[in-house]
Amino acid sequence: MQQNNKSTPIFSVAVLVAALGYFVDIYDLLLFNIVRVDSLGDGVKGLGNAASLTMSKIAFAEMTKSQGEFIISIQMIGLLIGGILWGIIGDKKGRLSVLFGSIVLYSMANIVNGFVQTPNQYALVRFVAGIGLAGELGAGITLVSELVAKEKRGMVTSLVAGIGLTGAVFAYFISLAFDWRTCYFIGGGMGFCLLLLRVSVFESGMYKQVKESNVIKGNFLMFFNDVARFKKYICAIFIGLPTWYVIGILLAFSNNFAEKFGIAEKVLPKKATMFAYIFIAIADVLIGLISQWLKSRKKSILIFYCLTIIGIVLYFNQQGGTAITMYAVCAFLGFATGFWALFVTMAAEQFGTNLRATATTTAPNFVRGSLPIMLLLFNWFQNINAGAANAYVTAAVWLGVIVMVISITALYFTKETFGKDLNFVEE
Repeated sequence: MQQNNKSTPIFSVAVLVAALGYFVDIYDLLLFNIVRVDSLGDGVKGLGNAASLTMSKIAFAEMTKSQGEFIISIQMIGLLIGGILWGIIGDKKGRLSVLFGSIVLYSMANIVNGFVQTPNQYALVRFVAGIGLAGELGAGITLVSELVAKEKRGMVTSLVAGIGLTGAVFAYFISLAFDWRTCYFIGGGMGFCLLLLRVSVFESGMYKQVKESNVIKGNFLMFFNDVARFKKYICAIFIGLPTWYVIGILLAFSNNFAEKFGIAEKVLPKKATMFAYIFIAIADVLIGLISQWLKSRKKSILIFYCLTIIGIVLYFNQQGGTAITMYAVCAFLGFATGFWALFVTMAAEQFGTNLRATATTTAPNFVRGSLPIMLLLFNWFQNINAGAANAYVTAAVWLGVIVMVISITALYFTKETFGKDLNFVEE
């Protein structure tokens, strides 16, 4: 395999392995959202079975909702910490070091996850899994971005994401066929199988040149010691916020919103997530082609921001609707937020080779790690409107407005990166 970034083909071992790695990553990352109700519920094999015998149905439902928010928040904190850790390792030791180390950690964590007996154990293991999961996407996108020609970079990273994001769809169907504990075992097993494929992937030649130089590599503090670089970094993070507002709030708690909207049929968050991710995967490939056609990352993401706003408006106007309409709106929201690959690619394109892995790994994980903050704001908005009949929905609406305003502002202040040469370093 050639290590020259201009001669590596779009369809190569590195691209395939990055795509499959992201597939396993997304499977494991979204698995908790998909099996949350089953694993925390009062079924025979759910962790809440004993508690359900002594609590009212409403009290038990509130308890499992709180536990779900707590566990997903802990997982996201793990992602935030892991993003910094793996990003620094990626710039100091190499992109492949992250691809190997992260997958070993989260695969082991997912196997252990199949044995948890209490919500606190569940949260601890998801925290460790979160640390492991944090390295996969950033290192993969960094590697393929440095290996392929700059003219095709957006198409390749979109291809990686398009294939990888179907991992959530796979997780949904696995959850239908197997017990939730077995689903975690399968995730761990897939990770170790993927590890065998990674031995055929070579390090980025661009990184090797920097590694042999005396330039400072992987210094996380460099994002904060220069005003222009700090502004660029913060904007790179904020661009991705709408994706996890949709995934972590609107999809994850779609069953709760359905009740508030007066939807009579039962809405399953895992089904809403499955439909959304089918269209996220399609959109992530499509946006790569759109950015190629427009020759602009910013214009492409702005188009999808507009679609996201439309989707949010549709979501909060489902009073008296049906489960089918809820799933349809979730699918549309999935398509609208299918700019994740381009968002991460932009983060890679904005920073030099000596900080690229740190930027590309931390940016998406800070977005994921922002979910606990979103949940805190969500609950705070509910508390200040306590007593109002629509406090839950109103809180989510205000949160969505804040997220979209921040993201659009960040995009406005971000420089265009289409076709940018990546062979440079940060001083």
